[in-house]
Amino acid sequence: MKKPELLIPARNLEALRTAVRYGADAVYIGGEAYGLRAKAKNFSMEEMAEGIAFAHENGVKVYVTANILAHNRDLSGVRNYFKELKELEPDALIISDPGVFAIAREEVPRMDLHISTQANNTNYGTYRFWYGLGARRAVSARELSLEELKEIRAHIPADMEIETFVHGAMCISYSGRCLLSNYFTGRDANQGSCTHPCRWKYAVVEETRPGEYLPVYENERGTFLFNSKDLCMIGHIPELLDAGIDSFKVEGRMKTALYGAVVARTYRRAIDDCLESEEKYLENLEWYKEEIGKCTTRPFTTGFFYGNPGADAQIYDSSTYRQEYIYLGAAGEKDREGRFSLEQKNKFSVGETVEIMKPSGENVQALVEGIFDEEGNPQESAPHAGQKLSVKLSHLPEKYDILRKKGIV
Repeated sequence: MKKPELLIPARNLEALRTAVRYGADAVYIGGEAYGLRAKAKNFSMEEMAEGIAFAHENGVKVYVTANILAHNRDLSGVRNYFKELKELEPDALIISDPGVFAIAREEVPRMDLHISTQANNTNYGTYRFWYGLGARRAVSARELSLEELKEIRAHIPADMEIETFVHGAMCISYSGRCLLSNYFTGRDANQGSCTHPCRWKYAVVEETRPGEYLPVYENERGTFLFNSKDLCMIGHIPELLDAGIDSFKVEGRMKTALYGAVVARTYRRAIDDCLESEEKYLENLEWYKEEIGKCTTRPFTTGFFYGNPGADAQIYDSSTYRQEYIYLGAAGEKDREGRFSLEQKNKFSVGETVEIMKPSGENVQALVEGIFDEEGNPQESAPHAGQKLSVKLSHLPEKYDILRKKGIV
């Protein structure tokens, strides 16, 4: 079987470096405009240049999203943006809009162009259409089954690539084309500003009784009408390989570096084990399933891969994530005293046991022996997110190792 690419999201430089170290073959990122994650921190041009250089030094590709559904006002800016990107030399652009695609063909003719899932790529005719225009790859619609993906593979040129989401949040709307956010808040999901109203709790108001909110029940289970589970295919790697998918894509450009590390490391090992032998994959299956939940997630579903999932794909009683582990930060430079720098993300204290998450798959327990501020003053805890610290553990981590601790499920 052909080895698929493992494609991991990155919201910032920290997440990009983490994805590279923890097993990604490619990383996709967004600039400060024209991508569908406007609420993510995203990359300035300077950060993008640094991230692309870091990835390329480590043999990892970088794809840049420009997948909004563009309006007239966007087109001149898109052209200028692509001219700037040309100098940075990312490996591909991810595009959904035909007008934006045409501009990319003019401004970056040698750069690979990938067609976003927002373009509703549901059949082999669509794949062949984009291939004829010069696209190298199309991201399949999330609504496709494995059998449909196999049929697409059988009817498109061998060098046309299929990229498919295998993990992450699902959208309630068809191929992500949603108007709820725009209707309720004026923030357009198709322009990158989704407020995720599918995760909200709803009630019914009867026309003649304004202000009287009646609860909505679905089989008496709850009132979250549109709230889907997260996709997870870690238990179905052999079937994904058999379908002929070229790139296994993970959703999550809003997520932390811990999420990227957990998902990249787990899928990396599962893919490599399965390619070595299916027996080895099955032997380690429980490890993959245990590890994949050690970041912020919702309950899991296999989505549409085995047909319409129906009610099984929905969460009825809550819109919240479960958080088995809390992200503390990524280890920085070491000093002569056996400490390392850390930009702290969540609270931890001296005397606590934390976990060092290694790219190799090893999880090392370590006692927090000391926490020091930038002036070297000791402190008992680190309660303020973003504080720059020097930390001493009973086991010294390597640079970029992820630190986490048990959270609340």
